[in-house]
Amino acid sequence: MAKKGRTFVRGLTSETYGLGEFRTRQLASKRVRDDTVVVDDAKVAHSGDSEKSRTWWRIGPGDEEFLTQTVQVHFVQLPPQSSNHGHGHQNEAAFYILEGRGYEIHDDQRYDWAKDDFVFVHTDSVHRHFNPYDEQATALVVKAKSTWMFMGLWQQGRSGPIDRPDEFGPREDWSRVWTPGVLDRKKVISPADTTWETTPLGRQRVLTSPERTDARLFSVDAYELDIPTGSRSGKYWKMADEVLYILDGGGYALQWEVEAEIAEKYYARVALEPSRHEIKKGDTLYVPQNHICQLFAHDGTPLKVFSAQNRIFKHLGYDTVHYLENAPEYEG
Repeated sequence: MAKKGRTFVRGLTSETYGLGEFRTRQLASKRVRDDTVVVDDAKVAHSGDSEKSRTWWRIGPGDEEFLTQTVQVHFVQLPPQSSNHGHGHQNEAAFYILEGRGYEIHDDQRYDWAKDDFVFVHTDSVHRHFNPYDEQATALVVKAKSTWMFMGLWQQGRSGPIDRPDEFGPREDWSRVWTPGVLDRKKVISPADTTWETTPLGRQRVLTSPERTDARLFSVDAYELDIPTGSRSGKYWKMADEVLYILDGGGYALQWEVEAEIAEKYYARVALEPSRHEIKKGDTLYVPQNHICQLFAHDGTPLKVFSAQNRIFKHLGYDTVHYLENAPEYEG
């Protein structure tokens, strides 16, 4: 772990083969964070902030107490008539627009956005955020940046000339190594591009997924969930960890730890008692790896939730969500 500067990837060491002690410490951490929690205020080694724009982190790999580095969460706020500094990084980033409107310049092209849109900064993108309007704009940013860092994809920074220019040839088109067809994919997913469906989880609209091949996002899967007053979501079990942001309403979540019993094969042993986590508008709720979760709208208003997880789990063979109980609306 770095003692100074920003932690991009958290180290994992152990004197034994098993990592149970590490998981125990992680699961003991508080899973709900509100607006009082700022784990990084972007004062160190961040190239995006300007004199007016503001960036602050809610969840990241350098946090103490540590939750996750599979999905990082921060906020970007642009006052009226403002912008941030342009910069570039190899990792993707996805912005859910919480309020206001504005536009992006990505690789010298403009992309307009407004409240409830989901906006993508693609891989290897030079980008800048603008708010030319008279109301404040705020975005929730989710990204799987540590995945890029693990893989050595570190080439990032402000726009400018390269070091040692005499040692390199002329410019080449970087997009030659991108997945074919990405230039034709959407960079902004608006509510009109999605459909609300009643699923075992509840009333849900999928923003990004492996099946959504029209979106230019490969690392983060996201959806919105709308739970009616007094109702609950499906009770679901998956291997991937997840960050939920409470868009509106309040209530609580129940989470059941799943232990691995290693015998002649792996068996799942579900905790008899769940942990309970109170949630309200503006909170983030963390769901650890290999857990069962269920959400309850319990404050007299509907509970509206945005969910994000790292898609890499699905490429590792964990692409199924198992429902122990369906949402009441699905059963009905």
